[in-house]
Amino acid sequence: MRILITGGGGFLGTRLAQALAARDPAVKITLLDVAFPNAPDPRFTALTGDLASPEVLARALPADTDSVFPLAAVVSGGAEADFDLDYHVNLDGTRELLEACRRLAKPPKVVYASSVAAFGGKLPDVLDDSTTPTPQTSYGTQKVIGEYLVADFTRKGMIDGRSLRLPTIVVRPGKPNLAASSFASSIIREPLAGVAVECPVPDTTGVWILSPKRVVEAFMHAHDLPSSAWPSSRVVNLPGITLTVREMLDAMGRVAGAETPKLVSFVPDARIQAIVKTWPVRFRTDRAIEMGFKADTDFEDVVRQHQS
Repeated sequence: MRILITGGGGFLGTRLAQALAARDPAVKITLLDVAFPNAPDPRFTALTGDLASPEVLARALPADTDSVFPLAAVVSGGAEADFDLDYHVNLDGTRELLEACRRLAKPPKVVYASSVAAFGGKLPDVLDDSTTPTPQTSYGTQKVIGEYLVADFTRKGMIDGRSLRLPTIVVRPGKPNLAASSFASSIIREPLAGVAVECPVPDTTGVWILSPKRVVEAFMHAHDLPSSAWPSSRVVNLPGITLTVREMLDAMGRVAGAETPKLVSFVPDARIQAIVKTWPVRFRTDRAIEMGFKADTDFEDVVRQHQS
């Protein structure tokens, strides 16, 4: 099997590649990104270049490619700050990637990373699979367009696509990124390392959360499901758990000690708050659960995962 992961230099792309290789050591994996902050695993082919370039994609997608995981994106906060760049990567890059998939020897499986940023505006208290996407950010808008492109290319028989709307992924390792949700990892990651950190939103702010372990499992599960498992819709809201910032800090305190949450101070950031307040925090994900996707059991386990 030959697989392409765009955004392969990021932590999710790296973890997904490692999990796929652990399951099948014979798999051939190409990682494509604009840069690789860390040296790529020598088992994989690493390519750098413009993710919307047909020439770059032609190198990344040999004719016998079986599967593609489009994970690359200019994330929410960065997308709002640079309109031209985020449309180039998030929309043009997705369209060019799907066009490149059309030219492969057979329609590949495409597992597209979407986001709960697809929702916004006036929403019900609890969202479900029938809730209409109404994005309130450029990032969310581009993700919804990507979902429709994946569905339409699938309808035409050009790919076998499936899209996953990801909750906020916590705890992300490494340095904070430009995502408006970056605080949700920082308020756990930094205190666990003994470092003080500022939180830009109130402690009453709710977050819909999934751990890195569970999201990698979700990508692999979505890939392995047959096309017949996606009869009515090619997109699914992944299950997660809803927590306020205060509940997250309290859970960290129970795992790492009562002094740890005291390293978090609250410094309001109006720009971040304006983005985050548009995101939904409660979902009923009956369809995803019926399809075999899983949420984390509790946030204390998520904290322990990061410590391990």
